[in-house]
Amino acid sequence: MIDSYEFGKIVVDGKHYEHDVIIFNDRVKSDWWRKESHKLLIEDIKEVLKQKIKTLIIGTGHDAMMQVDKEMYDYCDDNGINLVVLPTGEAVKVYNKTYLEEGVVAALHLTC
Repeated sequence: MIDSYEFGKIVVDGKHYEHDVIIFNDRVKSDWWRKESHKLLIEDIKEVLKQKIKTLIIGTGHDAMMQVDKEMYDYCDDNGINLVVLPTGEAVKVYNKTYLEEGVVAALHLTC
């Protein structure tokens, strides 16, 4: 569960992070980095897509500055993955409502 989020900081299950994160059912990847800082490409989340996921929640930043590549939408649509793209504050709320469900992953940009 995400305990709190504010610009540049997130607390997941009591642990503090100050870098973008990917939250899996069983762990947090805290060193997530994208090829293009404000654009999410499929290659940026290959680790996520290797797993069987049902829902992928993308937090596009506090001010929603990160763009999601069209190829990501197409991939999720073609593979039956529910893609939720929201500013990170809203994405956190959705994640907290669904995190106990099997196959939910959140990839969250914490700053702009």
